[in-house]
Order: sequence, then structure tokens, then C-alpha cells
Amino acid sequence: MSRTERTMTTQLSVRFVSADDELAKPLLADLEREYDDRYGEFFGEPASVELRRYPASEFAPPWGAFLVLLERGEPVAGGAFKRFDERTAELKRVWTHPDHRGRGLGRRVVAELEAAASHRGYTAVTLTTGPRQPEAIALYLASGYTPRFDTSLPPEQVGIHAFDKSLVTEGVRA
Repeated sequence: MSRTERTMTTQLSVRFVSADDELAKPLLADLEREYDDRYGEFFGEPASVELRRYPASEFAPPWGAFLVLLERGEPVAGGAFKRFDERTAELKRVWTHPDHRGRGLGRRVVAELEAAASHRGYTAVTLTTGPRQPEAIALYLASGYTPRFDTSLPPEQVGIHAFDKSLVTEGVRA
């Protein structure tokens, strides 16, 4: 680990909050702005509809979690998971503040969510992202997720990009 990575790590704290907590509001507001900028009505509805599709309770213990990464008390990244089925958590709302991208925070959020899901008894994770989010697609591929789509096709032709990952390797949870 480089000195920069060590410094970044020591300045960050992970906080599990409710999806309607004040610390989650900047994350959700920026996601809505970004989804609207990237997709508009591409999916036939504004981003706000997707972001309100699940009540805060879906991301609450014991089956879900919502976390923010804080740097000096300010949210810089975050994400959530909810129950998909008995053994699978579904990642949602993974976000990094635009001013903090390129620092590995998305990977940290995904790792923290996977650890929390494993701790809650899940053995697998699933997620979807859109075709106009190449950074997210790259993040999930780099994080060991298996695409459920043909990676040789153009993203717009694929549409929704679905991924899966096992949290169990050789009989040991991640």
C-alpha cells in the first residue's frame, strides 16, 4: 500500500445509516442528478422514479444496509444492499462524489458492502447498472463480478448490465 493510499484510508470512516439519514441525502441527490444527465428518459421514466422505487426500510437491517464513506465528516462515497433472495444481496446506489473519483472509493464501498452482506449471512451478490455507466461496469468487472451479458456487444445494445458474485470461496466467506 502506498503512502497516498494509507493516508486516504486513515482519513476515511465507514458509517452505516438509514437510507433517509441526512448523510445519505447528498449521495441520493447526486445520483438523481447523474442518472438524469446520463439517461434522461432513456428507460421511459426519470431517475427520481428509480431512486424512490424502494423504501428506506428495504436497505435496513437485518436484510439490508446503507453506508456512507466519510472524509473529515463529509460523505464522499456510499452504497447500499437489499435482500434479493434468501442467499443473495442486491447492491444498489453505489456512488462516489464527482470530486473524489479515481481514488478507489467505489471499490472500497463495494468491498464494505460485500463484507456486511456476508456478515448478514448472504453467500452471493447481484446487481445491475446501466449502459451509460462505463465506470461502474469497469468497477464491477475489476471487483470480480461475473457479467450476465455478452461483453462483446455495445453497451446500448445490452441495455441493463447484470452482474453476480459469490461471497464464498473454498468454503470461506468473503
